[in-house]
Amino acid sequence: MSRQNGTDFWSTPLTSPLVRSQDVKLPEMLLGYFIGPFGALLSSGIFTSFLNKYLTDVLRLDTGFLSVLQLVSTLLIVAANLIVGQLIERTRALAGKARPWVLLSALTLSVSSVLMFIVPFEGAAKMVWIAIAYNLYYAVAYPIYNTANSTLVPVSTRNSQQRGALASFTNVAGLGVMGVGSMIFPVLVSNVMKEDQNMWFLVMLGVAIFSALTIYLQFRFTRERVTEESMGRDSAARAKTASMGTQLKAVTSEKWWWLVILFYLAFQCSGAMKNGSMSYFCQWVIGASGTIDWGVAQTILAVLGAIPMALAAAVVVPLANKFSKRLVTMTGMMIGVAGGVIAGLGNGNIVPVAVGVALKCLGSAPAAYLILAMLADVIDHIEFKSGIRTDGLTMSIYSSVMVAATPVCNAVFMAMLGGAGYVAPGADNAAGLTQSAAVQSTIGISYIWIETAAYAVCAALMLLWTVEKNLPGEQKAIQERRKQGQ
Repeated sequence: MSRQNGTDFWSTPLTSPLVRSQDVKLPEMLLGYFIGPFGALLSSGIFTSFLNKYLTDVLRLDTGFLSVLQLVSTLLIVAANLIVGQLIERTRALAGKARPWVLLSALTLSVSSVLMFIVPFEGAAKMVWIAIAYNLYYAVAYPIYNTANSTLVPVSTRNSQQRGALASFTNVAGLGVMGVGSMIFPVLVSNVMKEDQNMWFLVMLGVAIFSALTIYLQFRFTRERVTEESMGRDSAARAKTASMGTQLKAVTSEKWWWLVILFYLAFQCSGAMKNGSMSYFCQWVIGASGTIDWGVAQTILAVLGAIPMALAAAVVVPLANKFSKRLVTMTGMMIGVAGGVIAGLGNGNIVPVAVGVALKCLGSAPAAYLILAMLADVIDHIEFKSGIRTDGLTMSIYSSVMVAATPVCNAVFMAMLGGAGYVAPGADNAAGLTQSAAVQSTIGISYIWIETAAYAVCAALMLLWTVEKNLPGEQKAIQERRKQGQ
């Protein structure tokens, strides 16, 4: 997208930014980094918790087909994120380099999110339709939005504290949609939507419309202050975009970059495994006793998990500013491990499981809220060392992990379920009340123990992460280079 050719378009009353201040203010935080991402990611939050269940229990698709589909789609998802990252890096528009793609996703993300709920065919044609619709969402629309949205935090400002707050708001939004998917949707599914495909379509259509409106709000209430530095609005000379090979060399030669990516990989993939198996755990492990409705059980777990994370949102950034992101995040991971052990030893009893889940979610809060700020710190450190910005590449890889974690882990989980002998209710399991001990054990490992082990790994990785120590001086040096035109 050319800045010169698009100047008039980005200056219209419908596309010009509503953020003027050089400092990040509350309206930008709320509308640009919370409400906007919340609406955009709402369908993803629902998909994470219930897409597997919709595909197996409503559309009656084979678990083997779903496992292969999601694994194969991962290749397309990763490729799409890398391509989008480079397109963003090369975008030169008055609106910035990420914001134009945010605006585009108001159309692409909302439209693609409903296609899997139309399904006008049966038999093999149904599988083809689902495969196409699945990839239009996960390998086209979602990478466009998520990579652009992730890029906004490091290019929004160089103020580390403000950037930490924006990262926290963005990740609170992401956790909020996960809460909707795990708190509100279980009751809707178990009591209203059930196996009625038309109801699923109507609900997701409403979500799509909401997403389009909130993404537009995000576009209007954001600003790329760091991008403006390099674009040089009043200068003919603008910084050249480094090639993908140059960016790749810069990031892969930096140990801090590898450490934070590995941390996020373990954190995100284990979380995806937990989220994808949550409804199964509530129905076939907790609900197997028949003493509590599984939808209610899932809502209880989701609420008790959300409360400590909501409370932590108010203190994580101040604590990180005082004690460092490293110490706060590492402590949180250790708390998460303790919570996972309690939940695992609960043996499907709602009370110890709920207590353990609450502790685990509390421990995950620092990592969830600060990960984008940690990545932004590493991007600034790499710019200090190499003289180039690597926002596009780093955030495309971050987005690849975020998006690909769900289908990969869902594929693994589907394969595990199939291997353990899972039978969908309404098929051979007509009563819909029991699964074998092997299935219950598989679900318990997926929901509790995999994430608990990953948190222990993440805590160990944080022992080595000390990039924050010299960051203020490095940022000051970058600013001096800018002033000198280097």
